[in-house]
Amino acid sequence: MNGLLDGRTVVVSGVGPGLGKALCLQAAAQGAKVVLAARTESRLNEIRDEIIDGGGIALAVPTDITDDEAVDSLVRTVVAEYGGADVVINNAFAMPSMKPLARTDFEQITAGLELTVLGTLRVIKAFTEPLEASKGSIVNINSMVIRHSEPRYGSYKLAKSALLAMSQTLATELGDKGIRINSVAPGYIWDDQLKWYFGEIAKKYGITTEQVYEQTASKSDLKRLPTPDEIARAALFLASDLASAITGHTLDVNCGEYHD
Repeated sequence: MNGLLDGRTVVVSGVGPGLGKALCLQAAAQGAKVVLAARTESRLNEIRDEIIDGGGIALAVPTDITDDEAVDSLVRTVVAEYGGADVVINNAFAMPSMKPLARTDFEQITAGLELTVLGTLRVIKAFTEPLEASKGSIVNINSMVIRHSEPRYGSYKLAKSALLAMSQTLATELGDKGIRINSVAPGYIWDDQLKWYFGEIAKKYGITTEQVYEQTASKSDLKRLPTPDEIARAALFLASDLASAITGHTLDVNCGEYHD
């Protein structure tokens, strides 16, 4: 079957068990050769094997995106193995402090910026040459936190807002190289981590997990929360030729919780 990304090499930076895994599996399902990059080698190998067992092509490259040499090594490996790169998806995630900014340590804010913003910039800079050669695309995974100012999300919003500003600037700076850069901004994602979190809230208030879900989903137009696969498909649309004239854009994927 023909896929959106047939024959393309897609590098996914920041492969976690939820959205990161979905990005890799969905890219493979769309015909891509997938390169998985993150710190946790065991998780990379597990997802790589799942892709290969399903008939896809995948390569796991343990990488710390806060380290220059590690990222340079990732690029060398991708070029040596596949001759270049067509798509880079940046999905690195730092757990937010969930404290008011007045009580958040500067070290924690700095760590979030180092991974989310500077780590992503390091990856983009390193892959600029192969992406220019392929007239490729970049998708940065952002967050719906850029659309609100709820308490306790301050340090997370700092990092994600900086990521958005950087993405928009790079779209302008790299546009003449034929490289497109877009962002996806999910809200809640109905994955195992959120299910656990909703379970903890349910225990605290003496209600069921289903009730927590319903109360949260009621704020969205579709009265439900998106799945990792739905977020991943939106990212792959932006990465594909279907979005060939779209750059510098942020696509909200939240079942209508926020309207930009």
